[in-house]
Amino acid sequence: MALARTWSVGLIGLEGRVVEVEADLALGLPGLSVIGLPDTALAESRDRVRAAIVNSGEQWPQRRITLALSPATLPKRGSGFDLALAAGVLAANGAVPADALRGRVLLGELGLDGRVRPVPGVLPAVLTAVRAGLERAVVPVDNLAEAQLVPGVEAVGVGSLRSLVALLRGEPVSDEPSAVCEAAGPARLPDLVDVAGQPAGRTAVEVAAAGGHHLFLLGPPGSGKTMLAERLPGVLPPLSVEDALEVTAIHSVAGRLPAAGPLMTQAPFQDPHHTATRAAIVGGGSGIATPGCASLAHRGVLFLDEAPEFASGVLDSLRQPLENGRVTIARAGGTAVYPARFALVLAANPCPCARGDSGCVCTPDARRRYLARLSGPLLDRVDLHVTVPRITRAEMLAEDGLGEPTAVVAARVRAARDTAAARYAGTAWRTNSDVPAVDLRRRWPIPRSATQVAEQALDQGQVTARGFGQVLRVAWTLADLQGVGTPTAAQVDHALAFRLGPASAGLAA
Repeated sequence: MALARTWSVGLIGLEGRVVEVEADLALGLPGLSVIGLPDTALAESRDRVRAAIVNSGEQWPQRRITLALSPATLPKRGSGFDLALAAGVLAANGAVPADALRGRVLLGELGLDGRVRPVPGVLPAVLTAVRAGLERAVVPVDNLAEAQLVPGVEAVGVGSLRSLVALLRGEPVSDEPSAVCEAAGPARLPDLVDVAGQPAGRTAVEVAAAGGHHLFLLGPPGSGKTMLAERLPGVLPPLSVEDALEVTAIHSVAGRLPAAGPLMTQAPFQDPHHTATRAAIVGGGSGIATPGCASLAHRGVLFLDEAPEFASGVLDSLRQPLENGRVTIARAGGTAVYPARFALVLAANPCPCARGDSGCVCTPDARRRYLARLSGPLLDRVDLHVTVPRITRAEMLAEDGLGEPTAVVAARVRAARDTAAARYAGTAWRTNSDVPAVDLRRRWPIPRSATQVAEQALDQGQVTARGFGQVLRVAWTLADLQGVGTPTAAQVDHALAFRLGPASAGLAA
């Protein structure tokens, strides 16, 4: 009997567990079995591993082979265990030294000809391995740049099983890239200078970026709602190193990272079509749930154009991430938790016909029913409600290319965020939208003389208790942008005006 061990990583959401792979060669009828709760893709690795070893010029042992993945109670999914399984069989058969596998984690899918194909989730998997003390990793050559983002890891990329055998035998690996891939340069984003008019919409975009607030834009087609939403990511500050790794890990699990320069340093932007399902928005799928648009927009923007056209269940499924900044999806194979702290931007026409006031044929009831597709609990979680009127020819010609560019607005946003970060130093919060309303009132109180109008709106039922807290958060953001320290009545009243915007007016029409 011969026994060898190697290691890989199993992922449930972004959380990983180091998996010990044991290969046992025993006397008996030749065959191969994989145990340890494998899914279909992993169970099929028996054929891939055998064909890859044989087609790589190595000998397949004519023994009864058992491949065990521990912990046995952890569901294993995907083809990323192929490389570890093949290495275990080779080491047990004496083709490679068993000591060469010690302290290494192996990730990758095998082709029948021995090629090593890329797999999703390499970044969180290597992070898990390093935290567990496995600081050497062998990954597909196409995933090497992603693995090298993890501090303290010694990562090697292999393009074939032959290369892995050479590496374990101490021979040169010919297909390992010699240079470390750096983060890709920032992509050119749409500029706010292209937006003509819409001073209220531009201000709302700036406030949303500075405080991390959610935004609802209501206006006729062609008024610039989509243009404003698409320019919000450019106003947001670049991601910090910590946030960039977290965002990159989510996109890695989803299999959406480019091979070169995988580190995401810009705020992501997701704009799903209104026919998207609930699983596409919040995540789902059989087995372990994969991330949806809400998580892919983490630390960035989730834009839902034509928001009333989305299924009501899809929109209401966003309540949890809007409240606590994460998505928790329970499945039979395990519970996946993905971060989902994004700025939500909803855009809607004022009525189904969308012809504007002059040509609208919709009745007041039709308008009310149309906007009522956006539920009250969802809109209650949106901080800024803004009307985006139709642009006139005079406004378009007068401001064509003469408005404030993104760079100028982004500089003010960065300054406001720095002010907020200094105020919340020593806490877990960084932006005004992160702070619970009760902590904001107790630790950073605003004078009662400044909140009098907002308190009256609360007494009269114009805003809920949650809405009152959001008014205070937006007031702090306005104060940070204007550099006035503690908000005054001017900032609180402006924040209340944002709160009592077109949503309530449209629903009452």
